Amino acid sequence: MDKKQRSIDRKLVLDYQSGDHKALALLVRRWHKLFCEKAFWIVKDADVAKDIAQDSWSTIINKIDRLKDPNSFGSWALRIVYNKSLDTIKAAKRRQQTVEAHKYTQDEILTEEKTNDTPLKNALLKTIKTLPENQQVVIRLFYVQDYSLKEISGILNISVGTTKSRLFHAREKLKQILKHQDYEMSR
Repeated sequence: MDKKQRSIDRKLVLDYQSGDHKALALLVRRWHKLFCEKAFWIVKDADVAKDIAQDSWSTIINKIDRLKDPNSFGSWALRIVYNKSLDTIKAAKRRQQTVEAHKYTQDEILTEEKTNDTPLKNALLKTIKTLPENQQVVIRLFYVQDYSLKEISGILNISVGTTKSRLFHAREKLKQILKHQDYEMSR
């Protein structure tokens, strides 16, 4: 960034620190798109990148009064975006590990329960494995491990509405598949 741009940012930071809230709007106008692009470059998801940029602005607003060198606003702010992007990736990996751990535990539970298998139960277990991964996880957490919808949404870091939707669609698919299997078995 050239001296003129740094000078503009410096003035806007100083103005905002002095109480001019319009200066913040100008900073946002100057930097928001770049924040989104930087976050996208790291996380490779446009919606997540926009969330990161928005979250970064919250941090910037809360800490801008403590920025000692207003000339360094750009590098300081981009460092916040970068760190929040990395935090998002780390959180996603932790969620994925949690889901994998639950899946492994559920597979063990289902394997242990096979001693009491009935043909219908075998068909149901086999059918569950044909569902998309996200629906399998919700079905298993809800029915096998008796988690509530709210607990499942917390474990998977999705909304309760999304949890309900996945459970509903999984049930519908299971009904259709099992109906079809019953039809073929009776022929």
